[in-house]
Amino acid sequence: MNDTIEKTVGQMVAEDYRTAQVFKNHKIDFCCKGNRTLQEVADKNGLDKEVLLQELDEVQRNSQTDQPDFNTWPLDLLIDYIEKKHHRYVEERIPILKQYLNKLCHVHGNKHPELFGIFEHFTGSAGELAMHMKKEELVLFPWIRKMVAGTADGKTLEPPQFGTVHNPIQMMMEEHDNEGERFRKIAALSSDYTPPSDACNTYRVAFSLLQEFEEDLHRHIHLENNILFPKAETLEKKLLSN
Repeated sequence: MNDTIEKTVGQMVAEDYRTAQVFKNHKIDFCCKGNRTLQEVADKNGLDKEVLLQELDEVQRNSQTDQPDFNTWPLDLLIDYIEKKHHRYVEERIPILKQYLNKLCHVHGNKHPELFGIFEHFTGSAGELAMHMKKEELVLFPWIRKMVAGTADGKTLEPPQFGTVHNPIQMMMEEHDNEGERFRKIAALSSDYTPPSDACNTYRVAFSLLQEFEEDLHRHIHLENNILFPKAETLEKKLLSN
C-alpha cells in the first residue's frame, strides 16, 4: 500500500491503464502532470488517499482492459504505434474539427460566444501539434530508433547534434504541458463537452469529436511522457556507460 502511495500517477497508468479511469473521474492529470505521487495529488485536490487507493484496487480487480501492455514493448515498436495510431489520428481529425467548429461559430456564435474561444484554442493547438509531431518524427524518434539498433548490434553511436536525448525530450514535454493547458481551457469553455439544450446535431457531433480528440491526446501524451521518454533516457545512459 505504501509503495502505491509513493508511485507517480504516470507510473501507475503505465503499469495498468485501467487506473487512468480513476484519475479521470477525479480530474487528475496523469499524462502532462504524471510525475506527481498519489500522495501529492490527493493532498493537492483535497482527496482522501484511502478512498483513492480503494478505487484503484477496485478498478484493477473488477474491470478488463483491451489496452496492450505498452510498458513491455520495444521502443522502436512503441514509436511506430504512436506515429501510426496517434499522429495519424491528429492529422486526420484536425481539418474535420476545424470545419465543424468554424460552422458552429458562424451559425451559433451570436448566442454562444464561447464557441469563438473554443475555435481559437483548437486552431492554436492544431498548428502547434503539427509542428510538434514533425519535430518528433524528424529529430527525436529517429535518434531513439538509432539507439535501439545500436543496442542490438553493439555499435558505438556518435552523439547527436542536440547533445543528449534529454534536451529534445524536455522540449516535447513542455509542449505537451502547453497543449494540456489549452485543452483544459477548451473543456471549461464547453462545460466538459456538454452541448447546450438548443444544440443542433452538428453541435453535438462537434463536441463529441472534440472530447474524443482530447482523450486521444491524453493517451498519446501518456505513452510518451510516462513510457517512451523515461525509457529512452535510461537506454541512452546505458549506451554511454558501455
